[in-house]
Amino acid sequence: MKLLVGTRSTGKVREIRELFAGLPFDVSFPSDLMLDRLPEEADLERSMSYAENAVSKARYYATRGGLPAVADDSGLEVDALGGAPGPRSARWSASGTDAGNNARLLEQLAAIPDAQRTARYRCVVAFLATPSSGPEIVEATCDGFILTEPRGPGGFGYDPLFFCPELNMTFAEAAPAAKHRVSHRGRAFRALIEVLLRRSPSAL
Repeated sequence: MKLLVGTRSTGKVREIRELFAGLPFDVSFPSDLMLDRLPEEADLERSMSYAENAVSKARYYATRGGLPAVADDSGLEVDALGGAPGPRSARWSASGTDAGNNARLLEQLAAIPDAQRTARYRCVVAFLATPSSGPEIVEATCDGFILTEPRGPGGFGYDPLFFCPELNMTFAEAAPAAKHRVSHRGRAFRALIEVLLRRSPSAL
């Protein structure tokens, strides 16, 4: 099955390629199909609903690429901040950079004790066979808490601050295979892959 994955995030592209490695899917990304970034892409993630954002992106790329499309929307939800930054995670700071977002998170949590720094990553993935199809949607989370300083050279986004008890380290300290085993994105994409394999094994 050919799939177009609707993301331009270099971190997500790397992780999703690894998640599909060795599986019976022909996975492409917008850059593989020479789909230049257009101004309307800035409006694809305007909702405060992960599912609506994921479907919006999948429908857009299914239309542009002429292929079945997959897209996710992910975010960090910090309990002490009422679930923020949530769907605005990638654009939470004024700069919209990983460094700016992490700095704002540390600032917002400066007075919060360790026991109250609980958080989770959430990922919602949408699949559309055609632009007019109803979406298949899966969702997964990974629980952890936010450290007071970054640890680890890997990952992206909030990974240096997100401590995962299942791994006993931050996502930025974890090897890719270990992170994929427990991460919100790894769990969500594995769930979607199971759906697609059940849905149309003859197309693979």
